[in-house]
Amino acid sequence: MHSSSLITACKLCLAVFLLASAGCSDKTTADGESNDHLSLLIVGGTVYNGTNQPPVVTDIGVRRDSIVAIGDLATRDADVRVDATGLAVSPGFIDIHSHAIRENSERSGLLLWPAAENQIRQGVTTVIGGPDGGSPLPISDTLVGLEKNPPTINYGTFVGQGSIRAAVVGEDDRPATADELQRMREEVDLAMRQGAFGLSSGLVYAPGSFAPTEEVIELARVAAEYGGIYISHMRQESSDIIKSVAETIRIGEEAGLPAQITHHKVIGAGMWGKTVDTLAMVDAAVARGVDVSIDQYPYTASSTGLSVLFPQWALDGDRQTRLRRMQDPVEHKRLSAAIQYNLVEDRGGNDPARVVLAECTWDPSLNGLNLTELLQQENRAVTIEEAAELVIELQIKGGCTAVYHAISEEDVLRVMRHPRTMIASDGGVYIPGVGVPHPRNYGSFARVLGHYVREVQHIPLYTAIYKMTRMPADRIGLSDRGRIEVGAIADITIFDPATIIDRATFENPHQYAEGVHYVWVAGEAVLQDGEMTEARPGRVLRAPSTRKY
Repeated sequence: MHSSSLITACKLCLAVFLLASAGCSDKTTADGESNDHLSLLIVGGTVYNGTNQPPVVTDIGVRRDSIVAIGDLATRDADVRVDATGLAVSPGFIDIHSHAIRENSERSGLLLWPAAENQIRQGVTTVIGGPDGGSPLPISDTLVGLEKNPPTINYGTFVGQGSIRAAVVGEDDRPATADELQRMREEVDLAMRQGAFGLSSGLVYAPGSFAPTEEVIELARVAAEYGGIYISHMRQESSDIIKSVAETIRIGEEAGLPAQITHHKVIGAGMWGKTVDTLAMVDAAVARGVDVSIDQYPYTASSTGLSVLFPQWALDGDRQTRLRRMQDPVEHKRLSAAIQYNLVEDRGGNDPARVVLAECTWDPSLNGLNLTELLQQENRAVTIEEAAELVIELQIKGGCTAVYHAISEEDVLRVMRHPRTMIASDGGVYIPGVGVPHPRNYGSFARVLGHYVREVQHIPLYTAIYKMTRMPADRIGLSDRGRIEVGAIADITIFDPATIIDRATFENPHQYAEGVHYVWVAGEAVLQDGEMTEARPGRVLRAPSTRKY
């Protein structure tokens, strides 16, 4: 062999040796685990990666809690191998408006039922709490508690403007003093450093409703310093909805942070169709550089406490003050007139039968009855005036939550189709049998996929999945969730597009959704071949901004 040929051959041998050595070093991790070995391999699924693009049929490899490979992986070894042929594989759904943990409640929701089966069976893997201006304070107590006793699903939270105002100013309808405003700013700052994803408001609910716009802007500016968002249940969703949308946009614009209209809807037949105007306002704001978005639950009824039928002036003060007001003859007459107006023009839908009691904790026998049925039981006239009197009586006895049927399907469709809208539930964590709650608690995500995608064909499946996954993840800076890509946390849902559907109804809401076969949270199976496991891999999620502090 010529010397030049020998040198060339030696170089080739050396190159092969180095490549082989490099390959061997890549075959194992620091703890000796093979890099080729997977903890989970999903093969043959129709994969929706969360990017609002049509799917591809491919395989997904997971090691521990992360997606490590996508492509033709049929020959790879894995601890668990799942054949997803004919099924949709998507990121786990993210509920950006969740009451999974309610303010001032340690014995309900996720804290009492950590399995969160009503969420898991819809494909939900992450819930973001603290909406509508209500959150635990300080939020760190809740987050640390969940880290010590993890649930099935991931949990993050906003900090509630209403909760902060209640803690600092109290329940009175008055402006905050300069000192109180500074203390509220400090509360927002603390919550953001503890991991809040932004500031929520419920400007229809006392005492948050007593804050002028300028006060909310000041608090939102603090959240903006940490890259948070402002998400709002607006002051009014009926006759003053245009003003309310304008206020929400103004708060985002002047505070310098993204703003979100939460559970966007138009209430009351006289205002149906106004989503044409509200969505145009969102488009105009976005066009001039204001970052505005929307979330929505897919139903024609809302749900909240009976106090939403009361005028704001009637909610000033503590419970004893409000009770005295309701029992004073002059104030009572004024209050009844205001509630009658709301029963006709607002959530009452101009029909007492459209207001259905969801839960009266002091008398469960009332759960599921509408105001007409209750009036008839008491041999009273079925009139708006009598219904208003009944609402006052129920509130004096302890109050109830209710379902209000006063939303147009056309508005639901219009909002859902808008490119700035994501899907959320405005629901919580339930086990079958507690009250007669809104079916959104059991069916929101499955209803979109089964009814609005498959049956109505209102939006494409990949768009619906985008609105449930990457869109909300990106909105709050969760760059490693809401997507199927290498490096993402393995929160994954597998469902059958041909069968997924909500089963919960307004009459019988405690029914799990069907059609979801598998759910993994951080790579651990929580739903396996349609059966719940005992795993509790849920993680506490903190906003990315907290990593700086």
